[in-house]
Amino acid sequence: MKKKVLAAIIVAMGILTGCGEELPSPIISTLEPEPIATESVQESGSGEKDDATGPKEFKVITERTVVDGKMQSYLTGEWKDEAVVKRRNMAVMIPNNKPALPQYGISKASIIYEAPMEKGSCTRLMGIFEDYDDLDRIGPVRSARDYFMYESMAYDSIYCNWGLAIPYVGPVINTDRVDNVSQAVGGIDSPSSEAFDRVERGAGYAKEFTGYLFIDGYEKAVKRHDYATEYTSRFEQAFTFADEGCRAEYADCEDATTIIPGGGASNSGGYDHTDAYFEYNKDDGLYYRYQLGAPHKDEYNGEQLAVSNVIFKICYGEYRDENGYLAFRVHGEGDAYVFTNGKVIPATWERKSDYEPNMFYDKNGDEIVLNQGKTWVCIIWEDYEDCIVYK
Repeated sequence: MKKKVLAAIIVAMGILTGCGEELPSPIISTLEPEPIATESVQESGSGEKDDATGPKEFKVITERTVVDGKMQSYLTGEWKDEAVVKRRNMAVMIPNNKPALPQYGISKASIIYEAPMEKGSCTRLMGIFEDYDDLDRIGPVRSARDYFMYESMAYDSIYCNWGLAIPYVGPVINTDRVDNVSQAVGGIDSPSSEAFDRVERGAGYAKEFTGYLFIDGYEKAVKRHDYATEYTSRFEQAFTFADEGCRAEYADCEDATTIIPGGGASNSGGYDHTDAYFEYNKDDGLYYRYQLGAPHKDEYNGEQLAVSNVIFKICYGEYRDENGYLAFRVHGEGDAYVFTNGKVIPATWERKSDYEPNMFYDKNGDEIVLNQGKTWVCIIWEDYEDCIVYK
């Protein structure tokens, strides 16, 4: 039976080590729903209580509380201003093909999704933003795909796009199933043209890569559409994070400090077009993103993109028409690989419906705990799972 972490995880030398303590056995013990989240529970792998000199409790974030105007983010686990944490995030479609680069504002995303596009094409990104007050714009912005949109529903996002694959996105985006801020193009019934504009990027940029989402216009559109500005009852969680002062180490798992979703080989899986990969830095616990032979940087601040966790979600995929549009099954269950703290945890994923979160479980059926910080999720076509490389 798969077990969701609810209160605390008592860990072992090998799997998780809480707050720098080394535990004496490789047993992992997950507390079931009975304990109250606010209770202090300390327990060794044998089930006996620890004394003052014994192993310390490893905690995960459960209930959020406000401390000095700050809360722990639902998307990263980090302490942020209360208003930022409670505000509904926006999910923005961002192109990742070479003629569109560099992207602006993407380093501010708390979660980034990446998935292949049409046949023979590269990947596209979806940034999930909660902390965007320092930005004037995000982009460039490109068209919607239904599998990205379905993933945004898991985070109660307001979905933002400029264009769409009409036959597949239209029947969903034009209903009340997903709140959206969409540019006024064919196929969009309730456009939000006040949220978008073009930016002069100089010679060499095609017009399709000059459209941006502007923050002030986005806020006007949200108000006009009367969308909820705080998380609705649909939202459950993003991920489960290690609490303050604790670190999910997974010491017994295999090292994985170089992660290549496309394997660096020429194939039709989408990731080969940018030769994307991540390098782990043990000094700060972050995975640094590279593509096209160089660091993947944000035009906004010049920073290289870096995240605390990388997830490969393996999904069934298929070509759905003669234009090469792809479909991915992002509901149901499948295999996954979770990378954190320089380790790889072979996993499975499960998602039961549109508004339920993605759950990731280890081989024992226990929910995987992520380390605080940003997360990058790569949708991997199951036909190309064998192309994945990590070392």
